[in-house]
Amino acid sequence: MKHRTNGTTDRADVPGGGPDGPDGTAEEPVAEVRNLRVEVGGRAIVDGVSLRALPGRVTALVGASGSGKTTTGLALLGEHPPGAHVTGEVRLAADGPVGHIPQHPAAVLNPARRVRALLTDIARAQVRHLPRRRRRTAARERVLRALAEAQLPHAEALLRRYPHQLSGGQQQRVVLAQALLLGARVVVADEPTTGQDALTKSRVVEQLAAVAARGIAVVLLSHDLDVVRALADEVIVMREGRVVESGPAQRLWRAPRHAWTRELLAGRTEFPQTAEASGTGGPVLRVRGLTAHHRTGARGTTEVLRIPELDLRAGECLAVVGRSGSGKTTLARCLAGLHRDRRGEILLDGTPLPRSLRDRGRPQLAAVQYVFQDSHAAFDEHRPVLHQIARTAVRLRGTGTAAATREALAALTGLGLPEDLVRRRPGQLSGGELQRAALARALLARPRVLVCDEITSGLDTLTRRGILDVLTALLHDRDDLSLVLITHDLDTAALAHRVAVLDAGELVEQGPARHVLTTPSHPFTRSLVASTTRSAAGPRA
Repeated sequence: MKHRTNGTTDRADVPGGGPDGPDGTAEEPVAEVRNLRVEVGGRAIVDGVSLRALPGRVTALVGASGSGKTTTGLALLGEHPPGAHVTGEVRLAADGPVGHIPQHPAAVLNPARRVRALLTDIARAQVRHLPRRRRRTAARERVLRALAEAQLPHAEALLRRYPHQLSGGQQQRVVLAQALLLGARVVVADEPTTGQDALTKSRVVEQLAAVAARGIAVVLLSHDLDVVRALADEVIVMREGRVVESGPAQRLWRAPRHAWTRELLAGRTEFPQTAEASGTGGPVLRVRGLTAHHRTGARGTTEVLRIPELDLRAGECLAVVGRSGSGKTTLARCLAGLHRDRRGEILLDGTPLPRSLRDRGRPQLAAVQYVFQDSHAAFDEHRPVLHQIARTAVRLRGTGTAAATREALAALTGLGLPEDLVRRRPGQLSGGELQRAALARALLARPRVLVCDEITSGLDTLTRRGILDVLTALLHDRDDLSLVLITHDLDTAALAHRVAVLDAGELVEQGPARHVLTTPSHPFTRSLVASTTRSAAGPRA
């Protein structure tokens, strides 16, 4: 594969051409991909893709999970899947790095270093020209400015935390701050609003618009059509590794030419309200007096979650909603035994669950299963996906290897993942494909309580609807299964029987989903509902 740092090309044959410069001449791209083809195991996951990233313009790649968006975006960074055969050409401007906001930010944040250290290392390189006595202050000012621009409030407290002490949305915005500190000429944003509430999402949209306004080219990889509508100047529609349509955003929204584009744009639907819960007994899971903390130093802790009382009945779906950083994931991790710094009780069928996963027996481990938001981090990159999923039935239920493999294949097929795909290693699957695989693995434990942490946030509308249909069917078919649905998306929360609302670690409202989402009583819930309504109204004028 050719990778050159400068040069010109005929703009007529490459998507993303953009407008002419102020003097009427064609504006030169700061990054360009020409005829990219990426093969893994003899299968083309990207085939003949081209794009141009122009200064101050947003080029969006849209398509279903597994369509090749991320593989194309990573080509701008010179990265490709393991064992890939790559042809085509990538050209970058001679000055300025390529910034990257990955879909799974935890993978690029050093877990052993605090946020302060991660950002200060970059800032120091920016101030070396200053006298030594001024460097510390100047680096600190740059870090705080980058955090503010990335929409991260309470910077002082956040700088003391490790990446695992941040929510998924906070991790994404820390990575955005890193890209801003680097002074990137091009920013590749891979699902930058994944896992974020409507309020935070609107601010990220504003921030990326501001990044483009400073003359930085933005390559946006997204399944969120509301975000694409708000930001994109040029849209490239992908399916199964190929470009099926491209053009100016407004033209494509008004008159899509390809059948797949029309299907994708028509896929935005309201999700139906779930029927009343079938469970009639007492709560299967009870939370009493729960407080959770993050360690801020050798001895210090910060309280990040306070739940006086919360119940989950058999056959019931409880949606937990709130802004990024509100404590949703911390609650999920407490339920699953992944967060030890907590007080209070979590009871399963009236029996207290040990705080740590390590202290829970096999029946307890199988009973409460957790599906991570970051599906990449949940898999061993060296073993085939199918093997890891089947292992759950072997380890937790004592199923034989052959029977477990058959059961795993059936579950995966039901979630739209064919056998040839799941026999590969995790690095050869897209983020959306891995999320479905993670759900299949949890289901093989036959849990009593399934905790799903933003499992649909990295999926396109069509695939997301399929996953939610599966969850709804599971609740209908199994009276002994209960679901805790951690989500920022109120359309998804409308599937639940009950909703609990978190704000800054506090449980501010809970009740029947229909009541909470239509006539909320708490001011924060009202603002969340109002923001979602504005987002659903459509593109900006």
